[in-house]
Amino acid sequence: MAADKAYATSDRPTRLVAVLACAVIISGTVLGLSGMDLVLPAVPSLPDVFGTSVATAQLVLALYVAGSALGLLAFGSLAAHIGRRRLFILSLILFAVSSAVSALSTSIEVLNITRFLQGAAASGPAVLAPGLIRNLFSELGAIRAIAAMGSIESLTPGLAPILGAWLFSAYGWEASFTVTAALTGILVLIILMRPSLLPSIGTKQAGSGGSYGRLLKNPTYLRYSLGHALTLGGLLTFVFSAPAVIVQTMDGTIDDFIIMQVVGVTTFIISANVAGHLVARFGVERVIMTGAIISVAGTIALLIYSLVGQNDPTHLKYLFWLLNVGLGVRGGPGFVRALSAADGDDDRASALLIFFVTMIASGCTALVAPFITVGLWTLTLAVFFIVLPSFLLMIFIAPYEPPAEEPPVEN
Repeated sequence: MAADKAYATSDRPTRLVAVLACAVIISGTVLGLSGMDLVLPAVPSLPDVFGTSVATAQLVLALYVAGSALGLLAFGSLAAHIGRRRLFILSLILFAVSSAVSALSTSIEVLNITRFLQGAAASGPAVLAPGLIRNLFSELGAIRAIAAMGSIESLTPGLAPILGAWLFSAYGWEASFTVTAALTGILVLIILMRPSLLPSIGTKQAGSGGSYGRLLKNPTYLRYSLGHALTLGGLLTFVFSAPAVIVQTMDGTIDDFIIMQVVGVTTFIISANVAGHLVARFGVERVIMTGAIISVAGTIALLIYSLVGQNDPTHLKYLFWLLNVGLGVRGGPGFVRALSAADGDDDRASALLIFFVTMIASGCTALVAPFITVGLWTLTLAVFFIVLPSFLLMIFIAPYEPPAEEPPVEN
């Protein structure tokens, strides 16, 4: 592939430098993710702070998501012209600046505009990170690194709001933006002071000839990217809808949801970090297929329980973990294979995959919303039909065949 030829195995950095570079890259993606969750506790206070309506204050969240969606596609295209390393640094600078301006906002209109820009900038590290990491390691190493990144990122939605609540209560609504700006600024300074942390990765790929249209016409890429997006999108649809289902139809409390989530995130982290060892022993394709089967089995288990079970919210923690394990097992290997199938167009491939996840999760959550008060079965049935195609893609589309000079990680 073009990307791999541009950065040959012999040119890869030492293991220590690669690990340090990976830590910097992952830190950038986590800061971008925290831009949403860290702010959540302060949002209810914004109508009083700025003298505005609740609906206008909610745009602080909606515009961040809209900016992220646009930024995903924009950064995926820009990377082919500007170069990943420079674009990664530029996105961090823009994120730090927009965060600082948000903290200084004197009106809700200014804050909403800066939040849109902040969301767009935050998508840069998310888009660029997988391609950067893939050029730091071998395929197996990249699978393990991306699995580790996913594990760390999975903790952000749980931990960031807790930190955000403390910052809000102690220092006011501006604090979360100030902290984000400061931490991102420090990360930029580290990179600028020690550019060797990102050695020779993300250089311009002239004449790559890639496009989103080309990726959409590439069935092998869709096999992995849509498979990953459908699995994660189905899981997120369940997570986003579960609190309402638990409270309104199962006579449960938000504590039941939290316990379910803790079990789910824990099992995801464990399985994601085991995936690399499974790939080394059984091969990439077998591991991805196994993850797809487990994911579908998890949705079937939830659906059967919703139809014949006791409708007890405490039982969800015994069932939800299967879907998380399926994603953990297939997530890292599937993501890396999606980039490989893109034939060197890593950044657009990563951007489109994340865009798929965003659209599937948000769209399906909206479609399911009117029906979730009927009961758990409507949500689990919807999630089953979201996840099932991820398995069918593995069955009906041929797997990626690595070039001869780049043998697959198989035993």
